Amino acid sequence: MADYTRTEARDWARERLVGAVNCTIPSFTNDLTAINEKGIRHDVRLAREHGFLGSLGVSEVNITLPEYLRFLEIMKDEAGGDLVVVHHASWSTLEQNVEAVKGAEASGAELVLLSYPPNFYPQSEQEIYDYTKAVCDATNLAVILFPMFLWGFSSRIHPSDIPARLIRRLLDDIPNIAVIKAEGGFPSIMGIVEAHRLFGEEVVISCPIEGELLPLGQLIPIQLSATSDHEFWGPTIPEAMRLLRAGRFNEVTELYWKMHPARKAKGAMAQQLNGGHFIDRQLWKFQGWLRGYNGGPLRLPTQRIHDPQMNTLKQGLIASGFEPTADPFSEFFIGRNPA
Repeated sequence: MADYTRTEARDWARERLVGAVNCTIPSFTNDLTAINEKGIRHDVRLAREHGFLGSLGVSEVNITLPEYLRFLEIMKDEAGGDLVVVHHASWSTLEQNVEAVKGAEASGAELVLLSYPPNFYPQSEQEIYDYTKAVCDATNLAVILFPMFLWGFSSRIHPSDIPARLIRRLLDDIPNIAVIKAEGGFPSIMGIVEAHRLFGEEVVISCPIEGELLPLGQLIPIQLSATSDHEFWGPTIPEAMRLLRAGRFNEVTELYWKMHPARKAKGAMAQQLNGGHFIDRQLWKFQGWLRGYNGGPLRLPTQRIHDPQMNTLKQGLIASGFEPTADPFSEFFIGRNPA
């Protein structure tokens, strides 16, 4: 149960959400019949060690709702009060998302990342408003509003994915929208600039893309980077956030250029494997495994990752001066905590 009310959600977010939030992808037993508690706890512990303020419990994998809610309970138990557990409101229908967000609140989640189902095809701003309000009204938790190209809104609704005039209505009518994950119109930076300019005094503006975070954070105050596959960078993003808050911009710039070879490798993989407007969770799980996270098998349907992609990501980290695991790639498909 969250320690704030719906009407306190924005104040809670402003105070509590300072830093970076990574992603925890569920780990499964090697026969794929159940979730792997040891692997999940390993990933949560490592996220804490790396300095993350919270972690998203990813739901965009083949997992049942009861398994997912147990996954969140394990995350919360391992996190204690040190790590904010974020519910991933990414289920197939509005009804399933309402059920899931209520279950997530009961399971100990403190924050919600709002998604839109693949079969949700709104043809008006009002339809987006109605869906968003229905999910937010079903929970007392603070919600992250997420303008994003993946939803497919830009061709019918507005090039920014969720236009500012609609965000204005949502903020006025839904008090527990506390964060905007500003990826509207990506790869343009205008989405985050517009969100900061219009709404930055009311809600927290998150910049999840580290390639934008490190430069823009030197020009505008950004207190939160959530949620993203920051585990690829180990403890680097939490450290970058601390440097930004301290105004140590020369060090941030040096870090940006250090990361650039790995950033380019990661970007190349995203372009190659995410062309279907689908986040490749297998790829993200491998990225985390390179930096010590559990790894391990995922159930079908899942995208595949082969040696050329794995080598590109590993060599990118090495070129940037990081030290990825020396374990053979075969170990990724077993996981560090097999069960």
